[in-house]
Amino acid sequence: MAFLERRVVMDNKLQEQEEIEIFEQCLPQFLQDDINALVEGERTNSTLLDCLYCEVQASINVAFYGGMITEKEADFLRKKYLGLERQRQD
Repeated sequence: MAFLERRVVMDNKLQEQEEIEIFEQCLPQFLQDDINALVEGERTNSTLLDCLYCEVQASINVAFYGGMITEKEADFLRKKYLGLERQRQD
């Protein structure tokens, strides 16, 4: 791979990382609260994980359909916190 190609790949990865950091800094409070509860529930092995999981899933949907986060942000959050990846149809 040529130097210029490596530089472009590195720049794209840095840009993606910056986007990810922004995604997580600009969440609606209700969504952030639900994510925090899920993370804490996983840490403590809560018996309510199924409920916490559903709360995060619902909050992501509310934030997305309410225009508070973008589709890309919603997809990122679903993948990171719920392990879900949307299958794209060509």
